Amino acid sequence: MTSVTRVVVAPVPGGPDALKIVERERPTPGEGQALVRVHAAGINRPDVMQRQGNYPPPPGASDVLGLELAGVVESLGPGTTRLKPGDRVMALVASGAYAEWAVIDETVALPIPDGMSFIEAGAFPETYYTVWSNLFQRAGLKAGETVLIHGGTSGIGTTAILLAKALGARVLVTAGSDEKCAASRAVGADVAINYRTADFVEAARAATDGRGPDVILDMVGGDYIPRNLDCIAADGRIAQIAFQHGSKLELDLLPLLMKRITFTGATLRARPVAMKAALTASLAAHVLPLIAAGKAKPLIDSTFPFERVAAAHARMDAGEHVGKIVLVMQEGA
Repeated sequence: MTSVTRVVVAPVPGGPDALKIVERERPTPGEGQALVRVHAAGINRPDVMQRQGNYPPPPGASDVLGLELAGVVESLGPGTTRLKPGDRVMALVASGAYAEWAVIDETVALPIPDGMSFIEAGAFPETYYTVWSNLFQRAGLKAGETVLIHGGTSGIGTTAILLAKALGARVLVTAGSDEKCAASRAVGADVAINYRTADFVEAARAATDGRGPDVILDMVGGDYIPRNLDCIAADGRIAQIAFQHGSKLELDLLPLLMKRITFTGATLRARPVAMKAALTASLAAHVLPLIAAGKAKPLIDSTFPFERVAAAHARMDAGEHVGKIVLVMQEGA
């Protein structure tokens, strides 16, 4: 077995062509870690931001792109007890997923359920961890409630639709075209609002008999923030997971008091491994059984071979995808 691995980095910030495949020394698993032969890795918006120079890896993490992967355990570091060589696993990583070989912490590894492909598993960790943590743990979405999900055809959006519907919620989404609205409904959304032709605040109220959604999942930010506060039902919860339209604005927070709104937000990448391990255990208990039952599997938009990583990022940049874009390292994934 050679001691090198091909990896993807962005030495100079830029567009998709800034991505380069280079050879690096194969990583060695440390305490509580495993070396994985990567079969597939999901592509996410933070990867694009890192490529553009706007989202550097957290301290101690490598500059290799990629936050989620699926593959087969090759070898174990000292003190590793939960995994064994040959295990099919999917895992969240702080960096390093766009590679032929990667090291994972065993506490944030999940077994790939029977009937789930490596491609589906490679699309699972980043979006499912994010949605589970923010929409269900922090915002407390429950069966019988209504949620408004902005960006219904994104990886996060499709994941949120699938999980919310599987767990008994009513789902409203926003999307930027009639075609994307139709795609969102095909995934399972009950109501899809074209934000280019309709005011989502009025449309969401109309779809909820005037009271507004109980929960909003937002990655847009900017001018959506006051509109979310206007739209949300009394005692509603807003989960903010990104700021694609910016995070700075002048804001009237009176609705926060008058409607008793809970406004929460979190990022995932830089949080401690212990926190991610607890989240992994929660997903294993509540979400993997859904996957094993054939429900709420990741929606795959497209796959690209490792060598065409720039094309995969161009697909993400174009914004036409519905679901997850996946980079495939091994044939037959």
